[in-house]
Amino acid sequence: MLLAIDVGNTNTVMGVFDGDEMRDSWRIKSDARTTADELALAFRGLVADLPVTGIAACSTVPAVMRELRTMLARYYAGVPTVLVEPGVRTGVSILTDNPKEVGTDRICNTAAAYHLTGSPCVVVDFGTSTNFDVISPRGDFLGGALAPGIEISLDALAARAAQLRKVELVAPRSPIGKNTVESLQSGILYGFAGQVDGMVRRLSSALVPDDPAAVHVIATGGLASLVIDHSETVTRYEPALTLIGLRLIWERNA
Repeated sequence: MLLAIDVGNTNTVMGVFDGDEMRDSWRIKSDARTTADELALAFRGLVADLPVTGIAACSTVPAVMRELRTMLARYYAGVPTVLVEPGVRTGVSILTDNPKEVGTDRICNTAAAYHLTGSPCVVVDFGTSTNFDVISPRGDFLGGALAPGIEISLDALAARAAQLRKVELVAPRSPIGKNTVESLQSGILYGFAGQVDGMVRRLSSALVPDDPAAVHVIATGGLASLVIDHSETVTRYEPALTLIGLRLIWERNA
């Protein structure tokens, strides 16, 4: 079985694949102060009973990546491992000004999105930031856009406005909020859905000017489920997109 690990700024997501099928997945918080031994305790507590025969990992948090590398060398020394970093074959051409600054999670998402659709697409990754990744008809990563994430925006609003506070992120009774809680819920959910639709339309028109409707739009990330029901442009929801990309990159390198 392959253990795929995606270390993000807020959460670490893990999944176990048996061939092409993901058998199980877990989500734990990311902490840049976590040591290699603490990582080992968390991972072994989740996958102790599973016959892990390979590990693929990516990270956007350098401090955690360093400890993850130490943990794998100490506790999984006999398990073949692929860490997505420069020099690893990903199958993705990165057509940006500085390919080295592109997050490895975005590369994994590109590999998975093109594998699933075989067509031009936009990936909307709802995480700490909201990432819009643009993928060419040939599967190249062309670039995209980055915007503040949902929780960051809500935290900033609650911190800077004296009479506003954090609220549960659920749909209000109506887009017209009748109280402060509903007004915040409406602004966050419908506001972000509108942002996604506006950005996707602009990116799709730039990607395929003659037929922007041919662009697939895949939503992923921990907060995607909050917004996709209110979006007009998202065509597919794939919560395990990054893990699927890790599996594909593992198969190229193992």
